[in-house]
Amino acid sequence: MRSVVDALLYILATGCQWRALPKSFPPYSTVQGYFYQWRDEGLWQKLVDALVPKAREREGRQTTPTLGIIDSQSAPTTESGGPRGLDMGKKIKGRKRHIVTDVEGNILAVIVHSASIQDVHGAVPLLTLLRKRFPDLKDVLADRVYRGDQLKEAIADTGQWNIQIVERPAGVKGFLLLPKRWIVERTFAWLGRCRRLAKDFERTIESATAWILLAHIRLLSRRLARP
Repeated sequence: MRSVVDALLYILATGCQWRALPKSFPPYSTVQGYFYQWRDEGLWQKLVDALVPKAREREGRQTTPTLGIIDSQSAPTTESGGPRGLDMGKKIKGRKRHIVTDVEGNILAVIVHSASIQDVHGAVPLLTLLRKRFPDLKDVLADRVYRGDQLKEAIADTGQWNIQIVERPAGVKGFLLLPKRWIVERTFAWLGRCRRLAKDFERTIESATAWILLAHIRLLSRRLARP
């Protein structure tokens, strides 16, 4: 079983095709079969749910977060097919990876959807999922694309929320590091170290989500293994 996990981590890190797995690993059909089985069983999400509290505790924080940071990343898709769309703002045809992190950059909730869906609309199922996992989390930091009453009204039936919009100071031009907003961007950068996530190679949304969770598990396990 360990060799299967090692093979999945190899694909994640190198971005190689299933059939290109080195002979030192089990047959690609075996590895692929376990990947789909564990994906459908929700194993990757269960592992993230178990590791995030341990990672937070290691950093001296409470196991349950009280603040979330939301953002999305558009990724181009390949010819594999599946749901996709055009992000008009970034001119990318593919899907969006929509995540909420805590202040340590740990992923608290993630969904993948067509890039044509605006962030304010994609945030509705994401925050609904976040509320199910963390019922007491109310404060969420977001950038200006989430501003307005549209999002607040759409998620009003899920409970009380405090969506804090972090905007650039008036008159400031060029790059500016905004307080705590950089944390979620850093998480996307961490995920980007895995070449499987350089593009969205997956045919299904479920597989695209599973690889993101596996990349996060890779990061969390390395952190927790440090002396």
